[in-house]
Amino acid sequence: MEDTCTSSGLTPRKTDSTNSARKIKDNAADWHNFMLKWETLNDTGFSIANKIVNIKLSNQRESEAFEVEDTSVNCGKASFQYNKELEECCTELLNVLDKMIKVALKMERLSATMKGIHDLDNYQYGETGRELPLFHTWPTKYFYEISVQLSEMYNKELQLKSVIVQEIAHTSSCDLMMMQLSAWLYQPYIEEKARLLIESMLLETGHRFL
Repeated sequence: MEDTCTSSGLTPRKTDSTNSARKIKDNAADWHNFMLKWETLNDTGFSIANKIVNIKLSNQRESEAFEVEDTSVNCGKASFQYNKELEECCTELLNVLDKMIKVALKMERLSATMKGIHDLDNYQYGETGRELPLFHTWPTKYFYEISVQLSEMYNKELQLKSVIVQEIAHTSSCDLMMMQLSAWLYQPYIEEKARLLIESMLLETGHRFL
């Protein structure tokens, strides 16, 4: 009985290379899509966080005005509306954070897949790697290393956003609220090189062309 690999004209190692290349190419596209989804969620979260800050600042101004004149009935009504709207916004922001957590977990799975491909390469070809790269010039380990770098950036940013979500509704300082908004928007842990890394990966795998 003929071996299925040899009868189709493919050796087992050739099949492994084809599968590895396909998985890496798929992972590169997934990385790009997850990063785009993250940016969309970041924009949505910023809009909600900005609304929370505006509600709090508006309430502070109203509280200062109520201290000047006796409007206890209107004060109670305004306070009720403020609490209800603030609670709704906080719930929305928590939902955005939950979606970001799911995206970050998917990014970690991509890194785990890249590690598996890298480990397989080491097993088959040793530390020096395969003679011919799967695509143009990158050794397999580059894909894994870039995945780890990206995943670490997004995990650190996720931790920061978790703190902001916990604190922003309880912050009374205007300066601190502005700092939290700025941190959410500009994402200090996602370095500028993240865009270059993913674009380089897309170019190497044939999703982008010079």
